[in-house]
Amino acid sequence: MTTLDTSSEEDPATPTQPDVFRVFGEPRFHADGELLALAFAADGTIWSVEEPGELRNWDPRTGRPVKRHFLSDLETLWAFSGDARLLASASDDLSLWDVATGKLRATISQPSWVTTVAFRHDARVVSTGHDDGMVRLWDVNSRELIREFKRHTQPISSLAFSPDGKRLASAGEDRAIHLWDAATGEVQTTLTGHTDRIPSLAWHPRGHRLVSAGWDTTARVWDTATDEPVILLNSHADQVIALAFSPDGTMLACADSADTIHIWHTVAWKTLQILRDGGDEVRCLAFSPDGKQLATGGAERAIHLWDPQRGELVSGTSSTARYSLGYTVSKQGPRLAYTSAGSGLCVWDADSGKSILDGEVPGILSVAASPDGLWIAGGGPEEQKRVQLWDTTTGRAYLAMSGQRGAATALAVEPKSMVLASASASDGTAWLWNVATGEPVLLIVEAADGCTVEALAFHPAGRILACGGIDWMATGGSDGAICLWDIMQPAKIAIFEHGTRSLAFHPSGKWLAAASLEEEIIFWDVATQELIAELAGHKEGVNCVAFSPDGRWLASGSDDRNLRLWDVETRELAVVEELDTPIMAICFSPDGRFCFTGNGNTTCYQLEMKRLLGE
Repeated sequence: MTTLDTSSEEDPATPTQPDVFRVFGEPRFHADGELLALAFAADGTIWSVEEPGELRNWDPRTGRPVKRHFLSDLETLWAFSGDARLLASASDDLSLWDVATGKLRATISQPSWVTTVAFRHDARVVSTGHDDGMVRLWDVNSRELIREFKRHTQPISSLAFSPDGKRLASAGEDRAIHLWDAATGEVQTTLTGHTDRIPSLAWHPRGHRLVSAGWDTTARVWDTATDEPVILLNSHADQVIALAFSPDGTMLACADSADTIHIWHTVAWKTLQILRDGGDEVRCLAFSPDGKQLATGGAERAIHLWDPQRGELVSGTSSTARYSLGYTVSKQGPRLAYTSAGSGLCVWDADSGKSILDGEVPGILSVAASPDGLWIAGGGPEEQKRVQLWDTTTGRAYLAMSGQRGAATALAVEPKSMVLASASASDGTAWLWNVATGEPVLLIVEAADGCTVEALAFHPAGRILACGGIDWMATGGSDGAICLWDIMQPAKIAIFEHGTRSLAFHPSGKWLAAASLEEEIIFWDVATQELIAELAGHKEGVNCVAFSPDGRWLASGSDDRNLRLWDVETRELAVVEELDTPIMAICFSPDGRFCFTGNGNTTCYQLEMKRLLGE
């Protein structure tokens, strides 16, 4: 755990908003403007264009920009070449840019307003569609007009070259799709069927299929040999606005205006995954060269990186992603640990704000800190299916605990720091580990009554473990369950029928709080197992709950970007603090002076309780 000083010349304690005492980390994959275009380079890095004409190169492992160039704020359209070496921008002119350097290579005057742009596979030819219904081909090197196509009666909405470059597909506001012979300019066929605008076209890498996206809530697959429709992909709830094939052609990504991306298997044309972005409208899609990652972006000003096969968010902001926060006081000082959407384990000195570990251990899905200050635990990476311990004094990884069939997506530490609990959402089990030996001491099968296990919490007395999860297959009634286990017997001693992603015991052990899957916090009496309160007020889903060490306050964080403090005795709302990011995780310093939030933008905020309470 080598110390990395990433502080700038600015005071690390400088708040970005009035009640934030300190910000830890920096937003990852977050742009300053809405994203207009995305592409993967051959080296696996990601290029993006955002309003107003900012070009950035991102490291996909860290989510940080490697380089950036301001290009122009005059153009409204942007499109990368297939190899991400060239970039075209257009409005009333067409500009061609060198992506690596950000240098303008050429400007080509246009006869009319440009409405869409597309490169041929070899980037030697670029096509422009215009508001007068014309389609034009331009030689990239000579900047000369090669050919004009006239058939559409209204502006062009989308263009796409076939993989071999011999054919060009064009869609117009007249809702017709024409397939052109790029060499002769002759129309080979016309495809009709959409009843609304066609904003995107995509060819299968083999060239035998063309897919069109429509505002009529459908994506249509066409056989380009017979010109016949193959299948209608009509499972979208809203307008389909963007398309992308994986490099091997086995997957098709379709994004709609309901912030949902459908991943289709292109052999059987069955839904492989449905990615729920949970943010603003997705406008651009790009697969990595190996097809293992899908980048999405749009109005939210953030790039989301997905594993399209598993349907999991690798990096970005989403209520479905995993975030985890831990705090402990070591001999070297207080330590704050955080992992967000798989971006890697981050550890900071909570007094100075300096980084100690900055994403150097990728793929960590959960963290926990021992109360005695000796170690920090991290669950993951996914492929290793283990829990790792790091010594807080030396910073070294010293113990790995393996055995779970799935990755450890939730962790909890027994109050005496002798036992660590881990759970896997994929198999619904919970494991208890002896942290001195690394050996398992207990396996709980169906820890959350057959649900996925999303949250764990130890009772202050250490004998009871709460396991909460979600029933993703539920169509009615309960959406999950919380089970209380006596780990000494062992035996299940209670079950509460509520799905949750976050649990917290009151320091007295009297109450258990859970973040429901809706907009409430649920309160139970542990002894009587009685539901005693449902705290409502958040406007979106509640992601996390935590009690203050003195037991006076319950903190809750939500996608609505509000941190709420509730009076535990009266169950009345005491404080609403609006932040600038969804709040995904919460913890308190042991002395209760500070509340820490793990944020959807991959940062952590330190907030002073006195200021929050107005004392």
